[in-house]
Amino acid sequence: MKPFDYQRPHGLGEAHQLLVADGAKPIAGGTNLLDLMKLEVETPTALVDVNRLPLGGIEPHGAGLHIGALVSNSACAADPRIRGQYPVLARAILAGATFQLRNKATTGGNLCQRTRCYYFTDLSQACNKREPGSGCAAIGGFNRIHAILGASDACIATYPGDMAVALSALEATVEIVDEKDNKRTVPVRDFHRLPGDTPERDNVLEPGDVITGVVLPAPASGTQLYRKVRDRASYAFALVSVAAVIHVEGGVIARARLAFGGLAHKPWHDSRVESLLEGEAPSDALFDQAAALLLDEARGQGSNDFKIPLTRRTLKAVLREATGGTL
Repeated sequence: MKPFDYQRPHGLGEAHQLLVADGAKPIAGGTNLLDLMKLEVETPTALVDVNRLPLGGIEPHGAGLHIGALVSNSACAADPRIRGQYPVLARAILAGATFQLRNKATTGGNLCQRTRCYYFTDLSQACNKREPGSGCAAIGGFNRIHAILGASDACIATYPGDMAVALSALEATVEIVDEKDNKRTVPVRDFHRLPGDTPERDNVLEPGDVITGVVLPAPASGTQLYRKVRDRASYAFALVSVAAVIHVEGGVIARARLAFGGLAHKPWHDSRVESLLEGEAPSDALFDQAAALLLDEARGQGSNDFKIPLTRRTLKAVLREATGGTL
């Protein structure tokens, strides 16, 4: 590990000043960043410990909830309001990582975690995300965990998280404060970026920005599900995951919100699929159409071709369960 400075700001203003410095990185739980530093994938010149900032707590926010950026994943998943009113979020968090990691990982840090692409973490391999312009060894390489949607010729890595997939289905927003104390909110669906020609940029954060929290809207009626398909039963990243918030009324799907993990550089959302489902009676034929629409531009990379039929089966199973059908 290379030498670095360590700073502990006492307020947001001081944190902004420290984070605008070239090579500075914020750290909260450190569950992802420290691993990357040990591998020398990340080599920050300074770590800015944000744990003293007043960004904890889960509080009412209008008809919804505000989750502070420093709320641990364990605390979030265990909160009775989250478990009762936003169960898809609790289930997604509990589907990821170990107890120990969830105790340290934070809401803001979880949103900012980086890909687990094995070429990204191997300094001997070409990776445009790690070293722009060097190439993408995953293209044409062993790419079993890689993207089938939204990829580019520069990068086919996937976003590894679970929490953000559920937040996308819940239509949550991220609160961000910049170095001039300007506040903005960004839908979780727009927080992460597709790779395009700049895969080194994972999200919309600029130097000096600090995530202050996540806002959940009013609880949605209906059934909330999170299904994660992975290589082993626990502590593995998703090959495919589906977060669903489905409300059936009068024999038809009145409201459908869906998000997908393991498929792209960001949690994947396709409003066309939701529009197709809404107003229709649940049926296998409808679910086949939804899966076909979701995957109409899907492209396997060789080792991950199986993800296309796996996604189709997983989506159909979730829709059947959410609408009261049999699996």
